[in-house]
Amino acid sequence: MSYQSITTKLKEKNVTLVAVSKTRPLSALQTLYNGGQRHFGENKVQELLGKHEQLPKDIHWHIIGHLQRNKVRYIASFVHLIHSVDSLALLQEIDKQAHKANRRVDCLLQIFIATEETKFGLSIEELNALLQNQAYKGLQHIRIRGLMGMASNTDDTEQVRREFRSLKQLFDQTKTQHFVNDPSFDILSMGMSADHDLAIAEGATMVRIGSLLFG
Repeated sequence: MSYQSITTKLKEKNVTLVAVSKTRPLSALQTLYNGGQRHFGENKVQELLGKHEQLPKDIHWHIIGHLQRNKVRYIASFVHLIHSVDSLALLQEIDKQAHKANRRVDCLLQIFIATEETKFGLSIEELNALLQNQAYKGLQHIRIRGLMGMASNTDDTEQVRREFRSLKQLFDQTKTQHFVNDPSFDILSMGMSADHDLAIAEGATMVRIGSLLFG
């Protein structure tokens, strides 16, 4: 599937494409950039820093992998969206470093929806506890834009569909309970190369695609 066919499909559904560019060479990113792509996602801070330095500065960089607190200071001045916030402590560190950089950093709260224990994310109880915590409510330099989740790595499409559907339901509940007057809470990041069509059908507004774009 070509880049243009993917982007045409996503634009029709008003879904944002994040090109997962981890391990890909600069030339491959530049090719997509030349075709109009502006959102790129990286797993590791060190690789992100190198690409940020060498590629056009109007790229919107996304951190989609697990983020360690001691790495936040390296990206706080320019990162567009952090998808993988899974603790209040990480959110506090992002707020601290964003304050130093004199900006506000957009974040997604990562929710655990899969069956694999190796995946990260908050439970529903942890999500609500975080959003009700007074320490969270005092943060001034972060903005929660929505939720992110990774479905199970399985060929059982019905299971994947159920996981995406449950995350969409949680997104809607969270919007109603915590962000009802906040129009910026509008991103549901779910779906990758193998399952993005299922994710879109279940309400994704952002998908993270790598292998379909880069081969």
